[in-house]
Amino acid sequence: MEVMERLTRREQGEVPAPGRPSRRGRRVVIAFVAGAAVLGGVLVLLPWDGGDAPPPAPGPAALARGAVTTGVPAALPDLAALIGDRETHLRAHPLDGASWAVLGAAYVEQGRRTADGANWPKAEKALRTSLRTGPERNPQALEGLAALAVARRDFPTAKKWGESAVRAAPKRWTAHAVLIGAYTGLGDDKGVGRALEKVMELRPGAPAVGALAAGVYRDRGWREDAAARISDAAAAAGAPAERAAYLEQAGRLAFERGEREEALRFFQEALRTDPDQRAAQAGQGRTLAALGRTTEALSAYQAALAKQPTPEYALELGELYESLGLGQAARVEYDLLRERARDAEAAGADEQLVLGLLDADHGDPAAAVERLRAEWGRQPGTAVADALGWALHRTGADEEALEFATLATDGDKGGGVRSALYVFHRGVIEKELGRSGPARRHLGEALTINPYFSPLRAPEAKRALTELGEPPVEGPPD
Repeated sequence: MEVMERLTRREQGEVPAPGRPSRRGRRVVIAFVAGAAVLGGVLVLLPWDGGDAPPPAPGPAALARGAVTTGVPAALPDLAALIGDRETHLRAHPLDGASWAVLGAAYVEQGRRTADGANWPKAEKALRTSLRTGPERNPQALEGLAALAVARRDFPTAKKWGESAVRAAPKRWTAHAVLIGAYTGLGDDKGVGRALEKVMELRPGAPAVGALAAGVYRDRGWREDAAARISDAAAAAGAPAERAAYLEQAGRLAFERGEREEALRFFQEALRTDPDQRAAQAGQGRTLAALGRTTEALSAYQAALAKQPTPEYALELGELYESLGLGQAARVEYDLLRERARDAEAAGADEQLVLGLLDADHGDPAAAVERLRAEWGRQPGTAVADALGWALHRTGADEEALEFATLATDGDKGGGVRSALYVFHRGVIEKELGRSGPARRHLGEALTINPYFSPLRAPEAKRALTELGEPPVEGPPD
């Protein structure tokens, strides 16, 4: 009887069925859910106030997004997570212009970190899609296209896109930052100075800005200032990938000063901080070779090239093999360099500089001159001036070669960087022209800047100085 009464009352809605609220209960539940949704939205907007408990850590995709949109190096696993996240999102929301810009920037950073040219066409497609689907003024996409052009070594295009980004958002510091790379590649020292000044005004004290300043100071020959800037940047960096990138830059600067042990410490610390920092691994190879630890040096170069097959690293490894009398192994690396350069150029990169360097010393110097003249006409940076001068020397055109070597090494003419290799090139050219005094001075300067600058060329500098002998001692006037 009691059961029958409960069934009757349940049908009338007075008693809820098991697992199902009554009409009144359902109204209460709906009101509660709605209130919770509103409250949840409010909590998302409010700042974290969890007492002693920290807020939840951002996931890998969020970390990479924060990095690539603020001019900071990102970790490779985080980049992969970000790319997967944005690709999934864009399949459902193909008109989200902002997400296309983020995806394009992530492709650029991943390509830069892995030397995988397959990223370049994908980045360009994503960034151009952002221009079509995003807002009318889209500085993030414009800036991404400028960064892509810098990564491809296409500096005129980088200048075009970077200046467009600055016009769209004059107070966006990362747009001015990418112009530093563009102007450097074009040999526009005044443009570099203006861009750096603006970056430092808009983002004073940021570690990324300190790293940019260190690069500019290095190019101007301000070695102590560059070292101080990059040291401060590494100390203040946040994420491990950012800190490792600045430690690698510090290692390069130390090696260029001939400070082998200090450079090795920087490179090792960079790798401990971020094992994917392959530039530091190549730097480790460079420094270990200078320390005479050739077996370890070869292993470091090979490991770096396995994960980041940059043509410049292949050239360095080939020359190390050659210095050890391993000509066949050197030729294998030079052939791989050409193959990688072809792949990069098929993806839109400009590899004429490294191919010109290879041809000048290990191939056809006349072909190197042809390549590098065209490169100089398009983007006349200091590195191209040095390479073209050296290629001209290798063809016997030493008078013209000296003009370019002077451009690369004379601070009054734009070549402020204190590069042992550039000064060595100038000294050899002067020696060939019979200008013994300047040749002796510049060859000695190269070995003073960095006695270990190249496993092939540093011994050659010493031999050339020996051949020149001591400067003549002039007697008293009659």
